[in-house]
Amino acid sequence: MESSTSSTTVIEAKEELHEPLIDLEGFLKGDEAATVNAAKLIREACTTHGLFQVINHGVDPDILNATEVGLYPFFNLPMSRKVSIHKKVDELRGYSNIAHADRFSDMLTFKEMINTLEYHFKGETDSEVADYFKNVVGDDFVETGWVFQKFCEAMRNLSMKIFKLLAISLDFEDTFNCEKYFEDGFAFLRSFYYPVCSDSSTSSPPPHCDPTSLTILHQGQISRLEVFSNEKWYYVKPQPGALVINIGDSLMALTNGIYKSCLHRHVAISDKNRISFAYFINPRKDKLVSPIEELITREGSKKYSDFKWEDFSYFTQRIDRVDTTTIERFMKFLALSDTK
Repeated sequence: MESSTSSTTVIEAKEELHEPLIDLEGFLKGDEAATVNAAKLIREACTTHGLFQVINHGVDPDILNATEVGLYPFFNLPMSRKVSIHKKVDELRGYSNIAHADRFSDMLTFKEMINTLEYHFKGETDSEVADYFKNVVGDDFVETGWVFQKFCEAMRNLSMKIFKLLAISLDFEDTFNCEKYFEDGFAFLRSFYYPVCSDSSTSSPPPHCDPTSLTILHQGQISRLEVFSNEKWYYVKPQPGALVINIGDSLMALTNGIYKSCLHRHVAISDKNRISFAYFINPRKDKLVSPIEELITREGSKKYSDFKWEDFSYFTQRIDRVDTTTIERFMKFLALSDTK
């Protein structure tokens, strides 16, 4: 596998992942057989590589289409306008023409990115994201802000359904376990713009696992997402109307390592401009991330130390970075901190 510490010219994967593609219609209608089958497919995917796609997920396709169309005008703005909301060092929100460029200039990738404000599941306002677009991006993006407000709300609702299925797939006695844990959580949305890039020498971002709990990716019909499984890279084929779901480090810790954090990368090469949106779901910042007792009992040992998401986030933003072994280094960091 390529080094996780430097950018590299990537040889694209030639084989499709077959991740699987899960139809949620039966589950959402309360069909028991369909629910059992969906849970089985999720368990197989999450114990192997940590990624699956869902269709008939209940998210209005007009919302998905509007998000993709809505940000092209922003990325087409003059650079002077875009950098006016530049992402500051160690902050999650704002615009960046190269992700993490301020701290890791050797890991440049051919893309632009804008982060919205955090979206809190039990926020004080029902216009959190819309207000960000109006107050920070500009009055000419008010309508776009409301599109993304609806998008975030739809992703929040879908994530609760996914957590329900995850609990069923883990055979919890209380299948509302995961939903209750995340009900007061939050998410942040990253919007990526990849211009046309046909040069195979252009560097791609290093492979990494998301430090968050769950990621919902809207990748459209142009994808360069690849996943590492069984010692090789596979490409993830876009499916009409589908959303990509992948497990992150924090959820891997919650499941005591039973479900795998998805090791993935995004290849820069593309013959068309493309936009994708990643919705990262987290527990409340001060909530303890601790392997679930029911799973520790089954496994016979506790594989991850307890931590708070705000501390893990601080580690990835200010001390280290996200790559293939971030959580392992974080565990060592915690152990050293405890001895001081």
